Amino acid sequence: MGMEFSREVCQQLPLAEAVLRLGQFVLGDDQLDEVFRRHRGRSYEKVIPFPLFVRLIGDALFEHDGNGHQAFVRAIEDGQLEASMQAAYGKIQRVPISLSTGFLADSTARLQPLFPTTVASPVPTCFDAWNVINIDGKKLKHLPKRLLPARRLKGKLYGGKLLVGVDQRTGLALAMEGVLDGETSDAPLVPGLLKQLRECVSGQRLYVEDRQFCDLVQPGLLQEDEHFLIRYHSKVSFYQDSAEAVRTGHDAAGRSWQEEWGWLGKANDPRRVYVRRITLFRENDEPVILVTNLLDATVYPTGDLLIVYRHRWDIEQLFQRVTEVFSLRELISSTPQATIFQAAYCFLLSNLVVTIRAYLAQSQDLEPAAISTYQVQYDLERELITWNKLLDESATLEVLGKPLTASRLRQHLARRLSSAWTKRWLKTPASKHTPVERKKYIRGGHTSIHRLLTRAKRAKQTC
Repeated sequence: MGMEFSREVCQQLPLAEAVLRLGQFVLGDDQLDEVFRRHRGRSYEKVIPFPLFVRLIGDALFEHDGNGHQAFVRAIEDGQLEASMQAAYGKIQRVPISLSTGFLADSTARLQPLFPTTVASPVPTCFDAWNVINIDGKKLKHLPKRLLPARRLKGKLYGGKLLVGVDQRTGLALAMEGVLDGETSDAPLVPGLLKQLRECVSGQRLYVEDRQFCDLVQPGLLQEDEHFLIRYHSKVSFYQDSAEAVRTGHDAAGRSWQEEWGWLGKANDPRRVYVRRITLFRENDEPVILVTNLLDATVYPTGDLLIVYRHRWDIEQLFQRVTEVFSLRELISSTPQATIFQAAYCFLLSNLVVTIRAYLAQSQDLEPAAISTYQVQYDLERELITWNKLLDESATLEVLGKPLTASRLRQHLARRLSSAWTKRWLKTPASKHTPVERKKYIRGGHTSIHRLLTRAKRAKQTC
């Protein structure tokens, strides 16, 4: 009877089962022990082993909206956590950056083979053999002023600073480089991130970056199989090559563009690099100017490069989702080390949901971007809470069974999620942008809504 009930729960909660099976494959105790062994630095386990620590933080993020206290208290009540509350908080306060970045990179590398290969991709066909990676920095904000030196201060406080690489084809956060000082600029973090990306991504790589990365240092960091597409910044001089003709054309939206070849940097600068510069002219807005070392306009058409750069905005949307949907506004602890580990876990949670969204898109023959991550995440949280209320840890392990192989897990997820569809998950079509109206000040600073409605009704009657 108990097993029959567990199977019925599993059948009724497909999203929860999917994420638990993904977690079983990616975040199994053996995998987490290996992550800790490789990236532990000077940290140690003692009473709280790393797999248990990861489960506690996951419970805080998934079930309690970033409230670590609720997760730790319940774990102590259930007998899972034998250490004190102070020990649990001390654990996350001291997590080394190497363990946070290694946790994300190794877990995502294990998740990548599970991503459905037939799902629609935003990357143009000329880059089918490439890994197109968006790179951008993120400050960890909303830091609570719990620590003694910060309690009597006004103003914003930042936790750590991250530089993140995101696969444009899948939307997965592949790796991140972190630093404790949240006021650090992005550029010093690039070498560390590139080192991680080279370890987890093989083949040719195209890095898509915003204008703060446009200098003469970044091109010198790249290897032979790496290229860049960067928004141009006027702090770097561009010298046109008069031997190459200027080309013009229009993009898919009918906007005109201009293309030229030349050098970034002065003639006497040894870091000088030959590039192709593309200028997209926009009505009532500044032009978008891009530079790249992909010089062949026949193999890599201008329109395709513009599409690739337009999808650089996907990383900004990922940062917003991770902050608003995955509880990065509610920081468990106030030390920079803790903020970096929580961010790493939030990016991994995002990767799990993005993978589930891809299976849903595949079953409905939709582009993943047409499905709302927020709506899927909302239902997933509700299902997980229900699952944990109905089944304890031993019942969950029994109904899931042994971890499936990657090929069998892909087949299982495709079959289970094909019948889980609801139109509620479709993203609301973007509304037409309307200019922001200038607001009127309420006389006296306050009024009642009844008076406003009465006044509006009288004004309507006199018209």
